[in-house]
Amino acid sequence: MKDRSNLTTEQPNPRSAAIDRMSTIEVVDTIAAEDARVVPAVRSQRREIAAAVDLIVERFARGGRLFYVGAGTSGRLGVLDASECPPTFGVRPSRVQGIIAGGRRALVRSQEGAEDHADDGAAEIDKRGVRARDVVVGIAACGVTPFVHGAVARARRIGAATAFVTCSPEVKARVRADVVICPVVGPEVVTGSTRMKAGTATKLVLNTLTTGAMIRTGRVYGNLMVDLKATNAKLRDRSERIIVELTGLSRRQARRLLAEARGEVKAAVVMHVRGLGYRAARRRLAEADGFLRAALADTDPTEESP
Repeated sequence: MKDRSNLTTEQPNPRSAAIDRMSTIEVVDTIAAEDARVVPAVRSQRREIAAAVDLIVERFARGGRLFYVGAGTSGRLGVLDASECPPTFGVRPSRVQGIIAGGRRALVRSQEGAEDHADDGAAEIDKRGVRARDVVVGIAACGVTPFVHGAVARARRIGAATAFVTCSPEVKARVRADVVICPVVGPEVVTGSTRMKAGTATKLVLNTLTTGAMIRTGRVYGNLMVDLKATNAKLRDRSERIIVELTGLSRRQARRLLAEARGEVKAAVVMHVRGLGYRAARRRLAEADGFLRAALADTDPTEESP
């Protein structure tokens, strides 16, 4: 698309037309007022987001992976969300991956021309070995980025599940994906600067996709991240506090139990509650498909619905 002037993300915003003549506090208030439009826009897509979460959960159950594909801000947000999944939810780095046009260099320095080639997006899908059991989520605020469309089209030909996140309602009907998520946040404060409202909306959507999928696959108990990896002081502290909350043990006892469980919060809790050793606790968790609630139940976890 050579002329994008009809896209919502490229329209001038009448509410910020005089922003260059505003005082600093007026600038801040104007941006804040526009940002307030983001959450309702994302909420309006609740059914589509839920459908995408269910799609991811179903593919995860088949051993599949989740790939985000984007360019510029959209690509960086995908990489960010993917990179947070291993420490937060204990998944392998390969389970959720971010693909950005222009590669690693584009994460810290703009590679604007990298987004213009659909064949490059398709090549990245082949390079990552995407299969039919995987999910590919395209991210393009404007909805027309060739790199993203090329990747999604290639994924569809392979048979992978697909979703697409855009903030341009004008292109929604033309997007070919199993689920299209389109929070309409309106024109940006600075015309075309989709790192602002569109970027915020995208971040909220991606947070919900992975968090929802991890909850539905047993990586959260209550609202506790029981599959986190205790790889630094903050996460070790959090692991110990989770064990204290779930077992009633003292902090010192929780620290000792966590060490016996090789740093695994779920195993530690099962060991204490069920009176098991580490290996037996791991087996019980495996029989419960990783759901801590089922592993802690009095019944055989294979008979318990998570």
